[in-house]
Amino acid sequence: MLTTRRKAFTLLELMIVIIILGLLSALVLPNLLGKAESAKRKLVCIQMKQIEEALKSFKFDNGVYPSTEEGLQALLKNPDPEKYPNYAPSGYLEGKSLPKDPWKHPYIYINNGDSINIISLGADGKEGGDGDAKDITLQECQRQ
Repeated sequence: MLTTRRKAFTLLELMIVIIILGLLSALVLPNLLGKAESAKRKLVCIQMKQIEEALKSFKFDNGVYPSTEEGLQALLKNPDPEKYPNYAPSGYLEGKSLPKDPWKHPYIYINNGDSINIISLGADGKEGGDGDAKDITLQECQRQ
């Protein structure tokens, strides 16, 4: 007796595989997406601490932090050679541009005279917010 060999899956077999994959993704994806946002918030703190170290080096060399108006750009290029004669020749941050937060927004720098702050506006890029859209500050990162 001759037997024929099957060369393809039946429609029912394909449907079962698709349903199983759909159920697995429904269980796994929400957990992975939550971890991604958590990882972005941790990355913000790592970047802020690196920027803070660059600002401390700037202050060590020049006696003061850059003003709010000079901003973080002062870490890349000397904003005023007369005001900052001891500025490091290569600047205080590597690269030719300022780092952006994981949501591609620029960090906000504030110099209050006696203290500094660095802020990320979170996922929505707007001031305030809750959850993933919540602003993240340098002080918040230092408490972690």
